[in-house]
Amino acid sequence: MALLYKSDPVRGARWKELFAQHAPDIEFRQWPDIGAPNEIRYLLAWQPPENIMACLPSLEVLFATSAGVDQFDFDALPPELPVVRMLDPAIERGMIEYATFATLWLHRRMGDYVRQQREGKWQAHMLVPTEKRRIGILGLGQLGCAIATHLAGYGFDVHGWSRSPKQVANVHCHSGQAALDGFLAESDIVICVLPLTGATRGILNRDLFTRLPEGAALINIGRGEHLVDHDLTQALDEGQLSAAVLDVLSEEPPADDHPFWQDERILLTPHVAAMTQPDSAFPVLLDNLRRYQHGEPMIGRVDLQRGY
Repeated sequence: MALLYKSDPVRGARWKELFAQHAPDIEFRQWPDIGAPNEIRYLLAWQPPENIMACLPSLEVLFATSAGVDQFDFDALPPELPVVRMLDPAIERGMIEYATFATLWLHRRMGDYVRQQREGKWQAHMLVPTEKRRIGILGLGQLGCAIATHLAGYGFDVHGWSRSPKQVANVHCHSGQAALDGFLAESDIVICVLPLTGATRGILNRDLFTRLPEGAALINIGRGEHLVDHDLTQALDEGQLSAAVLDVLSEEPPADDHPFWQDERILLTPHVAAMTQPDSAFPVLLDNLRRYQHGEPMIGRVDLQRGY
């Protein structure tokens, strides 16, 4: 019985050590050295191989190395193959840290001060009290709720939107399409942590930006395909938006001539908000492996119809 790992080889070395120490009954193999394909029961991957069942005919579970699974082509996967998201607590901590940094960057106008430093300009700007700064979290899944709760602890006026009703302490929760306009109108800084689905692809577009308060700011730590790049540039040029912090793009890295590179209103980072760490992720993965072996429900199993 073997598990095949298909992702970053550097972190793969640590995964191998952890399996040898804590789960020696499960043989760890690393792509492309798969050995006998019919011995592989589990796949841990960022992106599975093409023709997955022809390549791995005895595969029983596909574990993602990430919290999101939109990189998978579900049409190419057997509908009976369980797909399980990675619920590494390090991902949650990383997303909270990044969202907090980005929110404070925008709230305290750090982008303006960086530009002023380059210009040799010494000028203070009025500080907006945290209780008067409205933060909107697009998506109240596990990560969105954690971010919303953390930011509420700073005293921000936090709002959250989700497809179905949610209750989060100290957060104004909105749900359903009919409530989206009211949520957007209450968001001076909107943070996207939505899953990427057919319904959310391109959601950060001109229409949505016009429903935000004039001069609002955007943080995207969801997926790059949520954002329509041209619409963001246009909203910034028109003053509808004042700034953006982007950790994800539809093309990574962007082309050399992509306008985001040189736009001082945009802070761009290379998809670093959160990363799976083997030491914190291994106990979660091993728990799910044992659950599966004992016939118990796995935590984080993906609903293939919804895509998350």
